Amino acid sequence: MLRQRTLAETVTARGIGLHSGVPVSLTLRPAPADHGIVFRRIDVDPPRDIRSRAGAVGDTRMASTLSDGELKVATVEHLMSALSGMGIDNAVVEVDAAEIPIMDGSAATFVYLLRSAGVEEQSAPKRFIEVLQTVEVRDGEKWARLDPFFGFRLEFTIDFSHPAVDATGQHVQIDFADASFVDDIARARTFGFMGDVDALRAKGLALGGSLSNAIVMDEVRIMNPEGLRRPNEFAIHKALDAIGDLYLLGNPLMASYRAFKSGHALNNLLLRQLMQTPGGWRERTFEDLQHAPVAWARQWSWA
Repeated sequence: MLRQRTLAETVTARGIGLHSGVPVSLTLRPAPADHGIVFRRIDVDPPRDIRSRAGAVGDTRMASTLSDGELKVATVEHLMSALSGMGIDNAVVEVDAAEIPIMDGSAATFVYLLRSAGVEEQSAPKRFIEVLQTVEVRDGEKWARLDPFFGFRLEFTIDFSHPAVDATGQHVQIDFADASFVDDIARARTFGFMGDVDALRAKGLALGGSLSNAIVMDEVRIMNPEGLRRPNEFAIHKALDAIGDLYLLGNPLMASYRAFKSGHALNNLLLRQLMQTPGGWRERTFEDLQHAPVAWARQWSWA
């Protein structure tokens, strides 16, 4: 059986919110089977939970934010991407602020935390959402789509008119049958432009941004002294974001995802469209590993 997974132990870290600029303590705890990923704000009395689901996504400006009335947890996509890549179905994410800490701007620190906690298999089967019909959403020239596919594959094209981005390539294709989230995706950092900083901060965004948690570019070059971690780090990070956004569905997807200039808002709209499509999807489990897609038959062995 392809089983659900949770953490073996509790693990804690501290960082700063990318947009809020405030210090944040983060604790990841094990959770029982069929619990899902639940975010818990422990700075309110009593503590309150927000379950990971597409319908709970509210604000999508520069990040994915989960909301329940006035209660919010922002910038969840990098952590959700790591949880997806490590095959974690059930966990409690405790934070003492309204934003997940940005760490180094990638998913690598969260992967390290999850590995430190250890992974524990559970008795219940892993429950996938299998896409049965093509679903597509558009916003002007931007688009995102899900096609039926026996596995999980992403193809993402960005379109930034900047010398540094042009030089690295603006397209990435990833098939998890032969790619490793940890080795090929997790270390790709978020990025931004110095020319946008003042406008973003005027809106209360990017208050905690720095060269230590983002790739920053002026008009012609990358300002980070260490340069890029991978030649196509920009496109890979957008794929990393998409993996996290898609995992906000609440279950791993069996699908091929393709997108052009998509972002958090369009990714969430795509999930909502899928859930509202009659006959467009079904829940699926695998009692026999031999019948599961290649990537998952390995039980996320790369993690």
